[in-house]
Amino acid sequence: MERYQDIERSIIKKFRKDIWSKFTKAVRDFELVQEGDKVMVCISGGKDSFLLAKCIEELSKHSNIKFETKYVVMNPGYTEKNLEKIKENAKILNLPIEIFDTDIFDVSNLLNEEKPCYMCARMRRGHLYNKAKELGCNKIALGHHKDDVIETTLLSMMYAGEIKTMLPKLHSSNFEGIDLIRPLYYVREKDVLEWVKYNNLEFINCACKFTMNNEYTNNSKRKEIKDLVKRLEDFNPEIIQNIFNSTSNVDIRGIIGYRDKDKYHSFLDDFNK
Repeated sequence: MERYQDIERSIIKKFRKDIWSKFTKAVRDFELVQEGDKVMVCISGGKDSFLLAKCIEELSKHSNIKFETKYVVMNPGYTEKNLEKIKENAKILNLPIEIFDTDIFDVSNLLNEEKPCYMCARMRRGHLYNKAKELGCNKIALGHHKDDVIETTLLSMMYAGEIKTMLPKLHSSNFEGIDLIRPLYYVREKDVLEWVKYNNLEFINCACKFTMNNEYTNNSKRKEIKDLVKRLEDFNPEIIQNIFNSTSNVDIRGIIGYRDKDKYHSFLDDFNK
């Protein structure tokens, strides 16, 4: 048996409960993949996106739902070493990737030298939608997992002053007919790490020259939230699931106000009715 076949088997067998079942549950619960879809799977080079690619590949082989896939790597300006690592991992995992180049790292740093990450994220999204349109894909799959959902929810509350989470799928506001999906929505990061360790794999991280600076990384807001969540979970193992459940268990009667598209609703609107 080839190494990539062992890796595929580990997803279905060894990590069936913690990865495969949660992946397929998210696909079913949120109707992420449907008959006739053409899905562009975005591979950043990290552990999450490569796992996502293998899960979707397995789904395409074993599901009754017929859909097409494209495995795309956007090169935002990786070093040659990191780019070669991505190609090496794609070969190990037997994934037919297509790489396209951009100058996102250079441009985002030029536009905002102190904090280029927001600009980088926006530019990445635009390039990915354009590529999906070029390939005729109607869905873009990203490798965000359950921990990303939790961290994003807390970041919104603590640093943006709003209650907002990361959705499992959403329509593009600028590219009609293209949806963004997150099939690893139920999967914990610790289980992704266990899968990596079990298969003796090694992936790149962000690989941005800016965030490779330890001082920046150690002081990033997301890392701050990640560390907070870890401390909370050490105190109460149920806290991750409770936060996650709260995003789909909102009691409108118990909040002061909320937005519905462009309209704001206050609890006072119906208070005296």
